[in-house]
Amino acid sequence: MDIKELLLDKALKAKKSARILAGVSSRVKNEALMAMADGLMDAAEVLKSENKKDLEYGKEKGLSSAMMDRLELTDKRISGMASGLKEIAALPDPVGEITRMWKRPNGLQIGKIRVPIGVIGIIYESRPNVTADAAGLCLKSGNAIILRGGSEAINSNTTIADILVKSAVTAGLPEGCIQLVEVTDRQAVMEMIKLDKYIDMIVARGGHSLIKAVTENATIPVARHSAGLCHTYVDTGADLDMAREICFNAKVQRPGVCNAMETMLVHHDIATDFLPGMIKRLHDAEVEVRGCAKTREICSDVMEATEEDWETEYLELVLSVKVVKDIDEAIDHIMTYGSLHSDAIVTNDYSRANKFLNQVDSAAVYVNASTRFTDGNEFGLGAELGISTQKLHSRGPMGLEDLTSQKYIIFGNGQIRE
Repeated sequence: MDIKELLLDKALKAKKSARILAGVSSRVKNEALMAMADGLMDAAEVLKSENKKDLEYGKEKGLSSAMMDRLELTDKRISGMASGLKEIAALPDPVGEITRMWKRPNGLQIGKIRVPIGVIGIIYESRPNVTADAAGLCLKSGNAIILRGGSEAINSNTTIADILVKSAVTAGLPEGCIQLVEVTDRQAVMEMIKLDKYIDMIVARGGHSLIKAVTENATIPVARHSAGLCHTYVDTGADLDMAREICFNAKVQRPGVCNAMETMLVHHDIATDFLPGMIKRLHDAEVEVRGCAKTREICSDVMEATEEDWETEYLELVLSVKVVKDIDEAIDHIMTYGSLHSDAIVTNDYSRANKFLNQVDSAAVYVNASTRFTDGNEFGLGAELGISTQKLHSRGPMGLEDLTSQKYIIFGNGQIRE
């Protein structure tokens, strides 16, 4: 069977299972999710052994430190996958929720009800935990899923998927509801994103080149974010101790992820008080700091920032810093160079906080908190299928509701149109 036939076969099976899955009760779905979680924990040692093969492959291929970090499966991350599935099981089932109902003068009752999207395909790189998160969210929202991970995580993804499939089917879910594309050739991606007769939505998670290729070639609607170029703006009059903690966490806690801060903006009135201690702490944490002329005037041990730095998602311990004259310049910088992912202001001024919330048009906008919280689990969604920076259908971390559509339901008693 060639790649095209393989993908078509999986899509057909997914389409068939999706029709059945749409009518499966919440109880059965939840039991399946709990069984999937237990299966992962029971196989923790096997998972780490298979993951070790991927890590060795990653080293041979010279993957970046950010990619290697995302690839690794530790006991904590395996436990996190299992916990995520259990949290999804505990969440309300969105399928069948009537979100609105109204009555027309002719007596027709018209409503809107949540329904599964159908078949969702996800294309992702490196992070094997996505396999469990995506499968769990799709099953709970009544969708079949086709998973296509990267070659660097094929052993981990295959093992996780095998566990999930066995647990789900044993618990009563239909065959074909979870499928993994084992082919690592890029041709598999190109074939998958053109199966619009069978797949209803594609979610793309990965590097710029992957997302660009998917977006430009897909005949299926694509949910994606192109980059995670996140900013934190420290406003005049801000609590500087709070600002230092927020900025340090946003950059250092886990620099290789899309919600990490890449540019720090500082109001010029507080720059002299704030920057020396902040930059020393960043340097002590081995962060390479690149700053504007004013930043380098205050801190001579900072490298010069170029125009390219303002538009770079580093995904490592590198940070660009710019001193701005006011909040308007900070917002203008974010809207010029940002990726509409996650941006934060640290301020004690209510009106400026509201201005930032209203004028920064990102998927997640923070006041006095780290951008590192943009995550489905942290938002109480159980997990996320991806983070969308688009404005249609879904924006930000995509949880259960974002994996449903709505259709109209109409109740009458014999009405006909005149």
